[in-house]
Amino acid sequence: MLRVAIVDDHEIVRAGFREMLADESGIAIAFEAASGEEALARLPGSACDVLLLDLALPGQSGVDVLRTLRQHHVDLRVLVLTGYPEERYALTMIRHGADGYLSKECGQAELLQAVRTVAQGRRYLSPYVAELLAGRVAGTVAEAPHQQLSERELQVFLRLAQGQSVSKIGTVLHLSVKTVSTYRSRLLEKLGVESNAELAAYALRNGLLVE
Repeated sequence: MLRVAIVDDHEIVRAGFREMLADESGIAIAFEAASGEEALARLPGSACDVLLLDLALPGQSGVDVLRTLRQHHVDLRVLVLTGYPEERYALTMIRHGADGYLSKECGQAELLQAVRTVAQGRRYLSPYVAELLAGRVAGTVAEAPHQQLSERELQVFLRLAQGQSVSKIGTVLHLSVKTVSTYRSRLLEKLGVESNAELAAYALRNGLLVE
């Protein structure tokens, strides 16, 4: 039996994916969670093979949760299932450890294919994401500055863009204020901006704000 967890803060969305998966023999719902914190709390006591992870979660974002999962649940397969278009986050999330990336607009057949693919230890790439990756490898698709950020830089960037203070980011991410300030300086340089306001404007232009 393949055990799947669904992490999304919208009950109606969880219900929809639960229904799509429940109709398939050989798949059981391990648990559902409305936040990253709830999912992380449930995992130690729940047998789970594949976790469906939204990026836009209250509290810890999907970006934060993925980092924790890769540190403490290395055998768990993670399929990002989100409303953000593939061109915004897919390659970045896969580079940072996701086993696949799927739009919430997917149909039942594609969802089942993605779940089974990552459960087998392989990466799931939709045709569009595969095309993006091929373009990147061939050099015909330019990599945007934010796509070159490290996992930790991305976490700090998104929180700064949301208007969080350096001290709050340090508390949430368990980093010193000095370390967060160092990341901020790197971000300003890498993204070619000069202030937090310009960081936020960059994020808005590129549709990156995870709320």
